[in-house]
Amino acid sequence: MLPKVKLEVVVNDPDTDRAVDIIRTNAITGAPGDGKIFIYPVGDAIRIRTGEHGSDAV
Repeated sequence: MLPKVKLEVVVNDPDTDRAVDIIRTNAITGAPGDGKIFIYPVGDAIRIRTGEHGSDAV
């Protein structure tokens, strides 16, 4: 069993490919256990302090 780290990142749609490229470039070791990237939609984001919604909150 390999130790695991979970990283969650939320980005605006236009930034998705760049974020994936950055993660892949910096996380790869070539060894088993490098991990997986899952991409899924986020219904909304709300900044608690200001009440901003959507892209403004991200």
